[in-house]
Amino acid sequence: MEDYPATQLEFEERFATEEACRKYVAQLRWPDGFRCPRCGHGKAWELRRGLYHCCACGHQVSLTAGTIFQDTRKPLRIWFRVIWAMTSQKHGVSALGLQKVLGLKRYETVWIWLHKLRTAMVRPGRDRLSGTVEVDETYIGGPEPGKRGRGAAGKSLVLIAVEDKGTALGRARLCLVPNASADSLVPAVEENVEPGSLVRTDGWGGYARLASRGYGHRVVRQEAEVGDDLLPLVHRVAALLKRWLVGTHQGAVRPSHLAYYLDEFTFRFNRRTSRSRGKLFYRLLQQAVAVEPVTADELRGDNRNRLPRNP
Repeated sequence: MEDYPATQLEFEERFATEEACRKYVAQLRWPDGFRCPRCGHGKAWELRRGLYHCCACGHQVSLTAGTIFQDTRKPLRIWFRVIWAMTSQKHGVSALGLQKVLGLKRYETVWIWLHKLRTAMVRPGRDRLSGTVEVDETYIGGPEPGKRGRGAAGKSLVLIAVEDKGTALGRARLCLVPNASADSLVPAVEENVEPGSLVRTDGWGGYARLASRGYGHRVVRQEAEVGDDLLPLVHRVAALLKRWLVGTHQGAVRPSHLAYYLDEFTFRFNRRTSRSRGKLFYRLLQQAVAVEPVTADELRGDNRNRLPRNP
């Protein structure tokens, strides 16, 4: 049974102590009760806060080991408030804004936490899109001199796939691709769209192989009149993405970190009809204890020698 706070007041009352936060994490990590990762035994003694001793094999298990919270030095109570702020606001939060709200000294700490949570927004084994799916690419980045459109320099190319549900948009997937060649586009479609689906694209040759990979492929440009929006679903999502990057994050997203922001946007978009913000909080925490931990150095990537600075 899904159990989550529905309002800010309920959240504050329920998670006022570290003990309450630990119990909630344990409930999400072991919904059917404790299970030793070494021997599978279902009973343990709690030695101290967050450390369990298996009654069968003696193996000691930390509550946060193997989760997003692994090796954290900050209380779970603060982590919970970061997650609530991230999920309870429609457009999310920036690291700078959250740093001010929580009164944390280091901007980098908040930046790393938010990126760790973004990695948890991709659910392990998530279903691929299916049915009728629109696919196109868009470029992310500021104005640059030179060529426009496919092949533009100095920008990041993002593939967008959106399910067509008739009168409404379905789920979406967004991912970075190196370029607009068939060698980049077709594997990206295969990763995000279920074989047998009908994929709708424009006439770009990079999608020509889809028919031989088990997809129905419809080229819409051949059916469209001059001035028509050929792929309105994808273009709507692309516009929302760019507006979100500029509005919430002030456009200050480095290309090497863009993939994390795409994961957050996808998480939000696919849950846009949720009636309760608390359910997003629940889902993110549920996934945070299910995904592998990631280190700060891994998150910095190519910029590990250029730490993010407080803007």
